[in-house]
Amino acid sequence: MADRLELFRGVVHPWHHDHFGHMNVRHYAPFFDDAVYHMWTMLGLPYSRMQAEHGVHTVSGTATTKFIKELVAGDLIRIDGAVSRIGGKSVTFHLRMFHADTGDLHATYDLVEVFFDPTTRSSAEIPPDVRSRLAMHEVVS
Repeated sequence: MADRLELFRGVVHPWHHDHFGHMNVRHYAPFFDDAVYHMWTMLGLPYSRMQAEHGVHTVSGTATTKFIKELVAGDLIRIDGAVSRIGGKSVTFHLRMFHADTGDLHATYDLVEVFFDPTTRSSAEIPPDVRSRLAMHEVVS
């Protein structure tokens, strides 16, 4: 089984708060989105080179966030991730957001990335070399 990859660390700031005094749901998305960019690099498939080297890039198909425990200003976060499913034309990542000091789980994020051919403007099969790289990091549950 592959290890989960540490992808991101950040801090919750007061401007992330809503009128209830905790981080608003709209601010989880940028943290997770930044982590996904790091995911590709950590997998050895930098997004900056994906299209040039493999003829495809990915687009987000579905993103599901589960909110588990609130965060407040000053909380430090850590996000890890893993490849949880490899399909014919898509890959699913499972990310977890933890409190960096306490280790408490605060949110999870499941993202389906669809491979996309910019020439045909449609979904594309995962290139074999990309598939093999993803498979090296797939976490079997």
